[in-house]
Amino acid sequence: MLHREIRIIDTQIMASLQNGTAFFASTSLIAIGGSLTLLRAADDVLRVFSELPLGIAASRGLWEAKVIGLAVIFVYAFFKFAWSYRLFNYAAILMGGTPPADRADTSEARAHIRRTASMATAAGRHFNRGQRAFFFALGYLGWFISPWLFIASTAAVMLVMSLRQFRSDALTAATTGRDPPG
Repeated sequence: MLHREIRIIDTQIMASLQNGTAFFASTSLIAIGGSLTLLRAADDVLRVFSELPLGIAASRGLWEAKVIGLAVIFVYAFFKFAWSYRLFNYAAILMGGTPPADRADTSEARAHIRRTASMATAAGRHFNRGQRAFFFALGYLGWFISPWLFIASTAAVMLVMSLRQFRSDALTAATTGRDPPG
């Protein structure tokens, strides 16, 4: 980026990252609202669940504890996405202040790029944590059926996440530049 005079592509990439983060932040708010609705309608939901052939029997207190736990996960995700959005904004501001290409080889320019990259990296880290919260919320849903399903669904989420993190085609493509196998 330092050596290019035209940085439209860089700003487009940053805008894309911000839009995706904003989408997940607003989705988190909808999920929080849905969780709070489940909390308010506990009696109706428990009645519906008791009529299902799944054998789910939960007290109102246990149901409310489960729903509050789910809401807490979504609140955590919201804060991670909102903070990530803010950090991506800071990175965009830093990107806008990047020295011109004719000063690319100065120590000031290199320090500026390190600050910009560090800000974008921090934003990405918080975004990933928000996404992980969403994934674990899916595993958490198993608890509404049974503790054993909760354990199995959480283990499944962990397995899928670890495979995607450490053994995915995307990782191969990003780190080696080779085409993924298969």
